[in-house]
Amino acid sequence: MARSILGAMPRDRIKKISSAIGEIRSHRYFSREQERALGVLLALVIAGSGLLLLLHHTTEPAIAAPAPIPVSAVPNLPRTLVIDVEGKVAHPGVYSLAAGSRAVDALRAAGNSLKGVDLSDINLAHLLVDGEEVVVGAPKVSATSRSRSGSSKAKKSSVASGPVSINSGTSAQLESLPGVGPVMAARIIAYRLAHGPFTALDQLRKVSGMGAAKFSEIQSLIHL
Repeated sequence: MARSILGAMPRDRIKKISSAIGEIRSHRYFSREQERALGVLLALVIAGSGLLLLLHHTTEPAIAAPAPIPVSAVPNLPRTLVIDVEGKVAHPGVYSLAAGSRAVDALRAAGNSLKGVDLSDINLAHLLVDGEEVVVGAPKVSATSRSRSGSSKAKKSSVASGPVSINSGTSAQLESLPGVGPVMAARIIAYRLAHGPFTALDQLRKVSGMGAAKFSEIQSLIHL
């Protein structure tokens, strides 16, 4: 400790103090007891000065630690997605996929599509949401088939009997719209589950596969 204190003091100050002590001892200005007391006093002065210098060099401004982020502020996102894969696949069923999976991952989980199945109506890069249904190889309904089914009471009509709500309509109700099959109906439902209710009809264009021609065909048959 003493060496650290002396090392922190300027050398010229130490020399002056030592010279003063030597001069006092050579002239015998004080008795031995007074010299001892004076020596103790000078030692205390040296120690105090050195300690102040050490504190001055070693003291650093305190840096405030960042406030911890509360756990409640972090959104609780699902780590796995439960996806229903139906239609013309090797193994239809419900599968658990990692968050961030896409439609192509669901297709692989179900053993891929059957041979010869047309996948052009499925956006394989579509980002899946929890609870979504992926239908592979759904039958496409043409305008001719719709007119024939409408003329026959024994067959189910594929044309909507009234305006369909895109916010609360079921899969069957959405499928009753012209050009909307099980795949598109599932995409509409998945979109509103992921983004909330539609606030305008033209937001339906943001759904994968909903082109301008198809939207124009059903625009007069839907409402919020």
